[in-house]
Amino acid sequence: MSARFEGQTLVITGAAQGIGRRVAERAGAEGARLALVDRAEHVDAVAAELREAGFEAIAFKADLETWEGADGVMRQVQEHYGRIDVVINNVGGTIWAQPYEHYSPEQIEAEVRRSLFPTLWCCRAALPYLLKSRGNIVNVSSVATRGINRVPYAAAKGGVNAMTVALAFEYAEHGIRVNATAPGGTEAPPRITPRNTAEPGEREKAWYQQLIDQTKATSFMGRYGTLDEQAGPILFLASREAGYITGSVLPVAGGDSG
Repeated sequence: MSARFEGQTLVITGAAQGIGRRVAERAGAEGARLALVDRAEHVDAVAAELREAGFEAIAFKADLETWEGADGVMRQVQEHYGRIDVVINNVGGTIWAQPYEHYSPEQIEAEVRRSLFPTLWCCRAALPYLLKSRGNIVNVSSVATRGINRVPYAAAKGGVNAMTVALAFEYAEHGIRVNATAPGGTEAPPRITPRNTAEPGEREKAWYQQLIDQTKATSFMGRYGTLDEQAGPILFLASREAGYITGSVLPVAGGDSG
């Protein structure tokens, strides 16, 4: 492995499982000092496993849907490591998959809180520290901005795309790069902490299958990606190899541009 992140502190949100965890594993192998953030208790176990593998890692539990959670965790990371070089905003994900007419107002608000506000809050909370380090941000968006059965999630991720470009434009003069990847469907182990604990009925299963079928149909490659196929582009954008790239949203979806 290379050492692209030697001496750098990477904050990775949603790090307890899935894409976030794989990003942490690979960044640790490339020399990063890791700050793993999640609201799930088992983020502590993930950090312990990474330390056992010889990586420098510490876990922070926080609710990033709130300003207090995001601000508090960035302060703690700064106090622990003395700097923040990269923030990878990976919190988010579809909670419900259903035609828009079936979403309640409460569900719509919950989807936006889950998939937009953690990125908004974390970018704002990290900026004072990134201005000192001239660091960079990678947001994890989605190609589901053009998809079926998840309109509120699409709206939230569309917001992530817009703020990525606006923030990049605003802070380029300060040496801060801001980019995003837009993953397509991704094969991952079953979630330890499910986003939706309700047992789906036949109708809900059919709606979710429609989503899967559409995701594969609009990918030129006709399949889901792997965790490594998602982690690689994220870490490229976070590295100095992407030093002349900012304000970009990179689809990582087998040809589906979202």
